[in-house]
Amino acid sequence: MTASLPPLGRPHRFSRRTFLKVSAAGVGGLAAGQPLAGSAGAAEAGAKRPNFMVIICDQLNLDAIAAHGCPHVKTPNLDRLIARGTTFMESHSTNPVCSPARSSIFTGRMPVETGVTSNNLPINPGVPNMGEWLRRTGYQTVYCGKWHLPEGYPHLVMPGFEVMPVGQAQGDLCDPIVSRECEAFLNSRAGGEPFLLVASFLQPHDICYWSIHHDRLVPADLPFAELTGRLPPVPPNNQSRPKAPAKLDRLVFRGFSEAQWRYYLWCYYRMVEILDADVGRLLAALETSGHADNTIVLFTSDHGEGGGRHSHVQKWYPYEESVKVPLIVSCPGRVAEGLRDADHLVSGLDLMSTVCDYAGVAPPPNVRGLSLRPLLEKRAAAWRDYLVTEHHQVGRMVRTARWKYVHYEGDPVEQLFDLKNDPWEMKNLYDDPQCADVVKDHRRRLEEWQSQMIAAPAVAPKAPGPPKKN
Repeated sequence: MTASLPPLGRPHRFSRRTFLKVSAAGVGGLAAGQPLAGSAGAAEAGAKRPNFMVIICDQLNLDAIAAHGCPHVKTPNLDRLIARGTTFMESHSTNPVCSPARSSIFTGRMPVETGVTSNNLPINPGVPNMGEWLRRTGYQTVYCGKWHLPEGYPHLVMPGFEVMPVGQAQGDLCDPIVSRECEAFLNSRAGGEPFLLVASFLQPHDICYWSIHHDRLVPADLPFAELTGRLPPVPPNNQSRPKAPAKLDRLVFRGFSEAQWRYYLWCYYRMVEILDADVGRLLAALETSGHADNTIVLFTSDHGEGGGRHSHVQKWYPYEESVKVPLIVSCPGRVAEGLRDADHLVSGLDLMSTVCDYAGVAPPPNVRGLSLRPLLEKRAAAWRDYLVTEHHQVGRMVRTARWKYVHYEGDPVEQLFDLKNDPWEMKNLYDDPQCADVVKDHRRRLEEWQSQMIAAPAVAPKAPGPPKKN
């Protein structure tokens, strides 16, 4: 006997009995709904629809993966995922802050539309998330790990998903619980309705503590002399200060010497390796579970990490180190293997549309993302020629194939970078007369984009608090 599904927009709550089963052996199957009337899902209801395993991490740079060219880190599991699938080298966060970016990943809408324009805000209840949408079409939807919409880690209750709770702690403590809970789910699930499993890791976000407590954690006299010859070099734009809007100028971190920056980077890469180990546990569990041939794996990050570029740490800004994120998709027989796509501008918006496409389900109304499916199958497709990201509520970045334009409302200083000739973003060309037409064109694109947005009502951020009792 199966439990009935909650209607769209209501959170799903485990009973105590179900929670005990999850703790012991993963989540059992709940009732499946039917594909949406009139959608592709209705036509494919009798076919075997794919499962989805969405893996999200926090604060991972696009280029902090060995297979993406980083010589300072070992990521055998992410490398294997890249070799077995497609990796997008022009992948962007919609907003390089945790909650806003995650709201886009799970809705296909921009943060200004989800209402999540800063941390600790919930998604506008009028905007369905991925779990709510697929649950109505017959998918079992399960979530484990960081959510942050608004609470960091959900405890049993969450719109659209069954929750496997892990508590709340630093990444090095809670991420292994996430991977083992998901491992248990995969190994205990014999069949039934298709599933959407989300594994959301915190690493390498723990690097934030190095800048927050740098006076204690990163001393001037480095504690491990034997690392001196093994530390990564500082990036070439470490001391670059291109003219910037005032909100960006205030983000420069002035607490590290060159040696401390190098030690900071060394520690960051070790945290990436911790993440890689947990990803490896998931991939191994998928392969031994018998679901691998019919499960599409999507891996991404909410935003990047400053890593000393422009003397930045953490996130919040439109520079490449913060806004560029990995996006890797893999599935035997469905997704092109070993494909490195550097031609298409893609975004966190695109995950929702891609999942819906492969599930045979029409996406929700007003979704802004594009389905990656034709690119993943090496088919020709009409594609966007620009994309937009949001920052600090009033900041916007317009990215085209060659150029990046940045505008903050009310600030006279703009930014324009020629990424073809200046990939490290060291020369701001916005006031160069030779680039006047480029600036004008990007302003026009921004106005076009803003005219399409359906802004959500403003909501005050919710301060994190203790978990609710159930």
